Amino acid sequence: MKHMLLFYIFFGIFFLNTSCSSDSSENNDGPELPLAAETFMDVPYGDNDQQRYDLYLPANRSTEYTKVIILVHGGGWTEGDKADMDYIIPFLKSSHPNHAIVNMNYILANLQTPAFPNQFEDIQAVISKLFNERVELQINPEFALIGASAGAHLSLMYDSVYDEDDKVKMVVDIVGPTDFTDPYYSENPNFGFLLSALVDESAYPTNTDYAVAVSPALQISNTTSPTLLFYGNADPLVPLTNGERLNTALTNANIEHNFSVYEGGHGDNWSQADYLDVQNQISSYINSYLEVNTEL
Repeated sequence: MKHMLLFYIFFGIFFLNTSCSSDSSENNDGPELPLAAETFMDVPYGDNDQQRYDLYLPANRSTEYTKVIILVHGGGWTEGDKADMDYIIPFLKSSHPNHAIVNMNYILANLQTPAFPNQFEDIQAVISKLFNERVELQINPEFALIGASAGAHLSLMYDSVYDEDDKVKMVVDIVGPTDFTDPYYSENPNFGFLLSALVDESAYPTNTDYAVAVSPALQISNTTSPTLLFYGNADPLVPLTNGERLNTALTNANIEHNFSVYEGGHGDNWSQADYLDVQNQISSYINSYLEVNTEL
């Protein structure tokens, strides 16, 4: 699957990376002392070597207001790496300097390890670890999920199906697959085999319709978070009908959302104006649904 050139062009060119980390203070005399920014790379959150994330903590953070943005890479559930999302980080640091950022890997699917529900549960493991370490890290465990392609699918599914405690407050869906019952997929003669290879059937009840069970557009409820949808009208990998179906489901459930369709493909040849629109919408949603109030 193509890497998200959209982000490389847009975020990589327009924003310079800020300092990656600074040494934490060794003074333990009082919590009122300002905390330095810190970066932790390849933090393990499970026993598998792929279960790692990079954590960017802002200066002057607090358990009262430092909320967390989680990035979830694409790659067709079988490939990709958190490094594919690195070019978003300078934008987030520049526009939202008081938020913590997590850029996560998950266990890639192979013949021995199916994607679903394991990759949904990897997001759960990251959120649980951050929640449990909230005091040590000085973060407020409220989250945004920003996913690209397969990562958008995982983010949408996690929010609607697995986020039982409502820790996720918003989702950004960038060209994510949302409905595997779409004829674009279901009429592909190889689709049944491909889906069965991605699903751990032992993790689902007997007679489960897996195409439905792992389609976020078919799992929307009144607990689904506000969502941004970004799609191309000539995407060879994810049909525009998938964006349209998710848009309809969110509308029917009265979930706050915005659906944007751009001229081009899988996020890799949209216009500069479209890239700017993506930035503005993401920032607006973060300010609205993952607001940081440092005056608390």
